[in-house]
Amino acid sequence: MPTDTLPSRGELVDEHEAAAILSTAVRTLRNWRSLRKGPRYRKIGARMVRYHRADLAEFQRVMAGDDDAERAA
Repeated sequence: MPTDTLPSRGELVDEHEAAAILSTAVRTLRNWRSLRKGPRYRKIGARMVRYHRADLAEFQRVMAGDDDAERAA
C-alpha cells in the first residue's frame, strides 16, 4: 500500500478521544458500533478500534443537519 494513502499521525484516534470529540460517552460509541450506527470506525486486528478525525467531523456535520444547507445551494 502506498504510504501517501495512509492516515498521517494524529488522524486516527481511539474510542476515548473520539468520545471526547463528540461529547459523548465511550459506552455510547460501543453501543452505536454494535447497532451499526454512529461514525465510521476501523478495526485494527481483533480488538483495536480507531476513528478517523475526518469521519468524526462528518458525523457531527450530518447530525447537526448541515448537509441540508449544501443541498439547497
